[in-house]
Amino acid sequence: MAALLAKLVSVRTENPPGKNYRDCVDLLERNFSDSGLACDRDEFPAPLAASDASKESAPSLTARFGNGKRTLYFHGHYDVVPAQSAEQFQPGRKEHFVFGRGACDMKGGIVSMFYAIRALQECRVELDGKIALTLVPDEETGGARGSASLAAQKLLGRDGIGMLMPEPTSGVAWNANRGAISLRVNVLGKSAHVGLQHRGENAFEQMVRVVERLQSLKREVEQRKTYHALGGEQNRSSILMIGGESGGGANFNVVPEQSWFTVDRRINPEEDFETEKQNLIGVLEQCRKDGIRLKWNIFQEGSAAVCSAEEKLGRALSESVKAVTGEAPQFEMCPGLLEIRFYNALKIPAYAYGPGLLSVAHGPNEYVDMRKVRDCAAIYALTAIQMLGERTP
Repeated sequence: MAALLAKLVSVRTENPPGKNYRDCVDLLERNFSDSGLACDRDEFPAPLAASDASKESAPSLTARFGNGKRTLYFHGHYDVVPAQSAEQFQPGRKEHFVFGRGACDMKGGIVSMFYAIRALQECRVELDGKIALTLVPDEETGGARGSASLAAQKLLGRDGIGMLMPEPTSGVAWNANRGAISLRVNVLGKSAHVGLQHRGENAFEQMVRVVERLQSLKREVEQRKTYHALGGEQNRSSILMIGGESGGGANFNVVPEQSWFTVDRRINPEEDFETEKQNLIGVLEQCRKDGIRLKWNIFQEGSAAVCSAEEKLGRALSESVKAVTGEAPQFEMCPGLLEIRFYNALKIPAYAYGPGLLSVAHGPNEYVDMRKVRDCAAIYALTAIQMLGERTP
């Protein structure tokens, strides 16, 4: 398991820009096929406006074990966030721990799911149905060429009775997520020398006016609370963050002809996604009507999702975790966006539970404990048996 994980970590599937996807899928498909699993690929081309670095196609891979119509999905993503250094793609191992970009989020979880199937094979378990291990790209940037493309073509979740995904959940199970709208706002002006600033138009000053109006919406939004269970460090308030990234201007003595900033809106499940989106865009549209020249681009968008812990799959997952670890997991809302939303939209129960720690995901010293990878493999296998049952001879 550690050897396969090390090979996966060494493939630099950084997103953005989204590269080396095919090399990673080739590696996965070889391992799946060598284990007797039937595999299918669905490839989606890069957008026409993509940079040279991201013009690769983006394949999704599905490996199947078992027979029958009823399908339990194991779902994961093989892209990783950009590394802080090239050394992060040189996997290392110390005792029970494998280090490297993606070891935690979520290549270690992919290994768990594959070895859950291997365990069922070795134990000669004949399921009354099948497992579909679906691995997608582009999750770290919203899933446009991964889950979203599969869903648009009605290739996602067919005949599904449930979905599990191995996000780094730190020992809890995630059965809900906030929605997200992330956008970049670009305010336009006219450049001029500081001594002739009256002939220019200061984009930064205009941007301040836009930010002030967004701050008014922020104060309103963050009065709302969610009732869903949260981790100890999370806040129940709905979220509107302004200026996660920002920039503009050419020099200290030149009137800036453009200023830009990002807005990240995280929407509680109790709120209506379309209403909140329109409220946010409405502020920008009103600024434009008032003479502020600006444009915006939505680069991430996803709805909230909620799945009851009392669904059959939720109970099966809880019982399997308890059987392996000795303690049933808490069910909580994820602090970020989850791909359970794509299955939620299809009325398929979906949960995240994985071997990694959220506190080390995306960080400079990302790692996963192989004992947790092993335990999760057992948990996924036991859950599959509970959900699909064993075929009667």
